Amino acid sequence: MKLTRSVVALTLATSVVATPALADVAPPPAPAHVRVDQVGYWPNEAKHAYLMTNGRAGRFTVVDHHGRTVLTGQAGADRGAWNGAYPNVYDLDLSKLKTPGRYRIKAGGATSSEFQIAPSRTPVQDVLRFFGVQRDTTHRNDRAASVYDWPTFTGPDTDQTKGELKKIGGPVDVAGGWFDAGDYLKFTHILAYVDTLLWAAQRDGKVHGPALRDEATHGLKYLDKMWDEKSKTLYIQVGVGAGNEEGTFVGDHDVWRLPEADDGDTAEGHQFIRNRPVFRAAAPGQPISPNLAGRTAAAFALASQLEPDRRRAAHLLEQASSVYAMAKTENVGQLVTSLPHAFYPESVWRDDMQLGAAEMTLAAQRLRDPRANRWLADAARWARGYLDEDQGDTLNLYDVSALAHADLVKAIRAAHSFDLAVTEADLIAGLKAQLDIGADRAAADPFRAGAEHDQFDAVPHAFGLAATADLYRKVTGDRAYSAFATQQRNWTFGANPWGVSFVAGAGANSIACPHHQIFNITGKPATGAVVNGPNSADLFEDGLGEPFEEMPPCPADGKDKYAQFTGHGSRFVDDVRSWQASEPADDFAAIALYSLSLTSP
Repeated sequence: MKLTRSVVALTLATSVVATPALADVAPPPAPAHVRVDQVGYWPNEAKHAYLMTNGRAGRFTVVDHHGRTVLTGQAGADRGAWNGAYPNVYDLDLSKLKTPGRYRIKAGGATSSEFQIAPSRTPVQDVLRFFGVQRDTTHRNDRAASVYDWPTFTGPDTDQTKGELKKIGGPVDVAGGWFDAGDYLKFTHILAYVDTLLWAAQRDGKVHGPALRDEATHGLKYLDKMWDEKSKTLYIQVGVGAGNEEGTFVGDHDVWRLPEADDGDTAEGHQFIRNRPVFRAAAPGQPISPNLAGRTAAAFALASQLEPDRRRAAHLLEQASSVYAMAKTENVGQLVTSLPHAFYPESVWRDDMQLGAAEMTLAAQRLRDPRANRWLADAARWARGYLDEDQGDTLNLYDVSALAHADLVKAIRAAHSFDLAVTEADLIAGLKAQLDIGADRAAADPFRAGAEHDQFDAVPHAFGLAATADLYRKVTGDRAYSAFATQQRNWTFGANPWGVSFVAGAGANSIACPHHQIFNITGKPATGAVVNGPNSADLFEDGLGEPFEEMPPCPADGKDKYAQFTGHGSRFVDDVRSWQASEPADDFAAIALYSLSLTSP
């Protein structure tokens, strides 16, 4: 029976008349929740959890794995409302808990997920293994791919193309590398950033061994293919995101499948699924967008710093120098990242050039290459430009200045200093300014989030802030931001309003339904995958859309169990369709790995 508006109105009116007392009955209060870092805490660091509730808080209790009480305390200050259902968020200070073991917190009638003091394992190795899933070992047609001119898109915020793709060259070997995210596109802009962080993790972090070096080397081999030294050409992308408006071909995002199906896909309109197009940054020998040139040079130079064979190290430095020299640093215009630019809309580039020059300086200093001082002056000049013109973001895919600042400080100290465009103090102040951006946000946020959780890339920003705090400590000896760094890690692993660990497999309640084709279709655990996390609630207003026929539903019942925790303009949805919140990406995993490697035991 279809109810008209008048019938609905009459029904409601009748209900109110028949049971007037119900109008005075308030809904039951939302149940309280304790949010905690589900991976755990190190014995001597500051430790905080949070009680979400509707009302006053009293004491809290910590029990061990056997249920024995090991700590009691009074709930701390009310840090403010999260949403209407949870007008109170209380701080629970666990810093006195230092004995290794497994524990839970009881407060406000709620019990937390289990966590550890001195975790027996951290997610670093799991995150590293995620890159193994992302390795492209199936697209054999990429070994002889055709090069195409840049597509024309139907609008500035769409990936749909107009007309046909125009072939301009090839064949080129672009096999290998990593899939970018939950799809099968490959981007040099992303891969150079990721590989830089993998090499930096090996150099700076506490996680060592052949697995990390093997993965970094895998990325480097692909960059070597993307940079054609002989013709001075940088290839930037393999694959196209969507089909054209004429409907004569489809793109990567139009088909949900396993990657091994692509080479033999003969379906009509699937020609660019089967034979993926390649795009270049600029014509051979022409200047390259400086963000691409700088970060690609940085990856080669970092590999040079760690290469034990000096001849091989020198060759890697030459590759870095060659691509760096091709940077277009005047009349730059719109930066080149991906096609379309809206996929990864980067807007600053001096940080990339500074990073490339700083890493080349460190590599040259190690090899006693006389160009070291020239590159050092370059890095300082780009740093000066960044500090004067581009400050405002923190360490993530779109701003690598924190790593560039820290490594430039090291290079200046190794050179015993001379007159440069910046000083050590300038660079340290730049690092501090980025940390203060996060610290100011954290002070105002009930869960001490330093990232903007109503924007894209909240989780990688949180890991980036934690990494920056460690970089700052290393160059200054100042631990003023150490507790802040711990709080950002806590937030990513469950001490957040949703009580979710945004790293799959890390903690008792980690993401379960990533927007990732391989994990979704095969049903294999997404262990180590790092997702974007919460995003603007506005992005979900029109729903999640219809699933692909080939997409197993996840969650199975289709319900959003986190809807009640939407607040502060942000929402998290754990659903395979929720690319806005639950799609893993290489750059997310790379900054998580780098950050965690700096603090692992």
